[in-house]
Amino acid sequence: MTQSSIVDRGRASGASKAGRPFLSVIIPIYNEEESIPVLCRDLFNVLETIDTSFEVICINDGSKDKSLEILRAEASVRPELKIVSFRRNYGQTAAMMAGIDHAAGEVIVSIDADLQNDPRDIPALLAKMEEGYDVVSGWRKDRQDAAIRRNFVSRVANRIISRISGVELHDYGCTLKAYRHDVVKDVRLYGEMHRFIPIYASWMGARVCELPVRHHARQFGKSKYGLERVAKVILDLMVVKFLDRHFVKPIYVFGGFGLLSLAVSGFATLWMIWLKIAYGTSMVQTPLPILAAILFLVGVLSLLMGLLAEMLVRTYFESQGRRSYSVRETINMAEN
Repeated sequence: MTQSSIVDRGRASGASKAGRPFLSVIIPIYNEEESIPVLCRDLFNVLETIDTSFEVICINDGSKDKSLEILRAEASVRPELKIVSFRRNYGQTAAMMAGIDHAAGEVIVSIDADLQNDPRDIPALLAKMEEGYDVVSGWRKDRQDAAIRRNFVSRVANRIISRISGVELHDYGCTLKAYRHDVVKDVRLYGEMHRFIPIYASWMGARVCELPVRHHARQFGKSKYGLERVAKVILDLMVVKFLDRHFVKPIYVFGGFGLLSLAVSGFATLWMIWLKIAYGTSMVQTPLPILAAILFLVGVLSLLMGLLAEMLVRTYFESQGRRSYSVRETINMAEN
């Protein structure tokens, strides 16, 4: 698909929705004062060649250096550059969420501010979307990071995430991605969940693909992430999987565990009675009475928590007027 098709679509969109850009580029920023001038120069050079309406939204995530001052200087000469500044550092996921919330474009592209992503890959992402994809995820095939501490750990994590989620991607951690706005507009992100946006989109029926992109060694500063992020990602993945499988029916999780606990408690009780009858073993000589009592209480509490979770889920949907399903389109349906 040629770049001209992107231009035509952007112009057509602009005609139908006057004042709204076709493309929104969001950039989370934390202490990147040295990278910002270079990023703005390279990014705007690329965007101006696409020849379609665009905006660039920089989210200052509580930077403690001169990042905000430099952004203000850039915005004074670039009207397409918009700034969202946090009161303090909330993390990349919150910055991504703020970017999505403030983006007006039909297509959203996210990119890192540390110059490791290359803005020249943006036209390729947009061209791939013209093939009918809703999410195009960058793949740092030749990643320029530490071999063990970053690359190896990342490969292992990506395989685990792909296996659990069912969405096969080589590089969940690459910030350079393109999304259709209608796919991500209702996504709520917490913790380290920004990397899981393709999973959310896929579960909603979006078409997701991956595209190899350039990756450069860091020029300024140092990485904001360490190995402790692995544990956070695993825990967030558990949450994502729970929300996918059991968000609408949490009683299946809590109730299932509760019934299992009650069953084990009953087995422990029968075993205790059998030992007493068959061998004359005093009940206080074994841990079985305590085990049976604890498991019985855990089972009852789990069932009650499941019922409480069911009420919370219904309150969540009904209070916000939300539905437990998502419709892509309707045909020959009268509007209500």
